[in-house]
Amino acid sequence: MDWKTLEEFYRGKRVLVTGHTGFKGSWLCRILALAGAQVTGYSLKPPTSPSLFETAGIEKAVYSVIGDVRDLAYLRKVFEEVRPQIAIHLAAQPIVRDSYKDPVYTYETNVMGTVHVLECIRQTDCVRSFLNVTTDKVYENREWEYGYRETDPLDGYDPYSNSKSCSELVTHSYKKSFFEDGRCAISTARAGNVIGGGDFANDRIIPDCVRAVKEGQPIGVRNPFSTRPYQLVLEPLGAYLEILKGQWENPDLQGYYNVGPEDQDCITTGQLVDLFCQSWGPEARWENQAVGGPHEANFLKLDCSHIKKIFGWKPRTGVREAVKETACWYRTWLEGGDVLSLMDEQIRSFFEKTPSDL
Repeated sequence: MDWKTLEEFYRGKRVLVTGHTGFKGSWLCRILALAGAQVTGYSLKPPTSPSLFETAGIEKAVYSVIGDVRDLAYLRKVFEEVRPQIAIHLAAQPIVRDSYKDPVYTYETNVMGTVHVLECIRQTDCVRSFLNVTTDKVYENREWEYGYRETDPLDGYDPYSNSKSCSELVTHSYKKSFFEDGRCAISTARAGNVIGGGDFANDRIIPDCVRAVKEGQPIGVRNPFSTRPYQLVLEPLGAYLEILKGQWENPDLQGYYNVGPEDQDCITTGQLVDLFCQSWGPEARWENQAVGGPHEANFLKLDCSHIKKIFGWKPRTGVREAVKETACWYRTWLEGGDVLSLMDEQIRSFFEKTPSDL
């Protein structure tokens, strides 16, 4: 989907985004605002300080509601007030290691939060297209070299991954139990690891890189040999918007979709940090700081043939370029530059590309 097509569809549409104050949510809100959508965000306050939401002034172009997806009554009130036509569910406790520290909160947010969003859609008649964003970690991880397909068993290991598996099952149940009449098309999207400017979360490798170079310290890499499907944050967001549009126009397209990079861009964390150091310059260096810790998957890759077949979707940005764009954003931020203008430039440039540009 190019920028013109995106604008033509989303202009004037009422879109509700849960988790809008987070990293991916902030980028998504900016895309939708540029396209002319009427965006309502529902989320807790920004989860990090600094945050992309505040740094880039995302709030200025959206109707921002601070609320908890665990609060069904308040969420329902917001649905009734803004009557969204499209809803995309991003709100989550997204960190694997944090899920070990507080599994109850993780399940409350990731499972019951999904129930609450779907319940609001069930009890209103305005939403025609809904997407629940989960994760590539929903699958039973067998540490094999093949990409997981949408038909493979769901059984995340750690509380975060497992709660997202449960979120998928909740969505499947609501879809079959309450929406077979076709009034709302429902899909889920299972995305790989995203990188991009403005991520300040703990226990994520690119933010760790930026914090280290900012302090003049070597980058500590916890799992340098773990393979992950790294992709530019705009890749899955573009896919989400394409799924929402597609199933609005043709409900037969609703389903369950993997969204990840091409095989050559599934690289180890150590290789990713090498690319970051090359993009940043000689002051960036890293060291292996593997010291054990709670279980995390070592090898994870997605088979994205389904979304390619149904939508003709393909990645537009390889991992090397993704790291360059990410490093550019953080340099601009550290130098006090205009990060919002840079975001707008990167968004428009991304949607003007075609997969053949790779």
